[in-house]
Amino acid sequence: MNPYVLATLLSSLGLGTTLTFASSHWLLAWMGLEINTLAITPLMAQHHHPRAVEATTKYFLTQATAAAMILFASTTNAWMTGEWSINDLSNPIASTMFMAALALKIGLAPMHFWMPEVLQGLDLLTGLILSTWQKLAPFALIIQTAQTIDPLLLTLLGISSTLVGGWGGLNQTQLRKILAYSSIAHMGWMIIVIQYAPQLTLIALGTYIIMTSAAFLTLKMSLTTKISTLATTWSKSPILTSTTALVLLSLGGLPPLTGFMPKWLILQELTKQDLPIIATAMALTALISLYFYLRLCYAMTLTISPNMVNSTTPWRTQTTQTSLPLALFTTAALGLLPMAPAILMLIT
Repeated sequence: MNPYVLATLLSSLGLGTTLTFASSHWLLAWMGLEINTLAITPLMAQHHHPRAVEATTKYFLTQATAAAMILFASTTNAWMTGEWSINDLSNPIASTMFMAALALKIGLAPMHFWMPEVLQGLDLLTGLILSTWQKLAPFALIIQTAQTIDPLLLTLLGISSTLVGGWGGLNQTQLRKILAYSSIAHMGWMIIVIQYAPQLTLIALGTYIIMTSAAFLTLKMSLTTKISTLATTWSKSPILTSTTALVLLSLGGLPPLTGFMPKWLILQELTKQDLPIIATAMALTALISLYFYLRLCYAMTLTISPNMVNSTTPWRTQTTQTSLPLALFTTAALGLLPMAPAILMLIT
């Protein structure tokens, strides 16, 4: 892609998210989300491959549907209350419609069906942008309006997302689909606690972005998109293989890794709010997700690849990729747990 076009698209992505962050008016927020969608569409379709074009079409249609629902909900709210301000979402029909639209935007269950299919059709870097940066603007709107949305709706969305995210990833062989289901599960953790402690949602979102970036950049470095080719990575770069296994366990939420911090704080908050059954359900769904992360670790570190591998063998060639972002994200994904008290103090 032409570097000038690429720079324009990436700056438009930044502009769209910043516009949504800064807006207090519904139309401006909607405009920011639209700029975001339109900026990432050419990035998704840049490899002129049928799968990429199909993924781009699916993504565009779902995002356009969600944007239309947001516009309809905000118009309904303005008609009922006479207010266009984001903080005045007092009409229950409008708030429910608005939450459904944002759930479709970020891929919460049961509006998650587009997410694995779209991510599977993209290259790893565009998939990374879709899984991390594209979640920021909708989450800013959800955090601003969480107190006006029905608590039961948020709880149902959270539990169903963690359940679907764990269950859907069990039988997958494609790594991008596994990361998509992982994303759905993490979104569920963020949504479940947003009505009680929005700052914990921010911590969970930050750690999710760090861990997912580390996972995508690792796969990009080792040119891996399937579980079967994971078994060949140890011969190419043993150190990268061992850090990848730890990053996956961090995504699963095992102590003493970074991924344990948001799960621990969220379960603690749910218990404080006298919701032991919901906390237990969330902990059990985290176990389902942990199973497929362990499956990936097993395939990568404890199996020798068969002699007849369908994929091209990744020989020990010098890579031209920059490894500094990968090193930074991997370090953060593995070692931020001791910083938990400091992070809590900064946010609260």
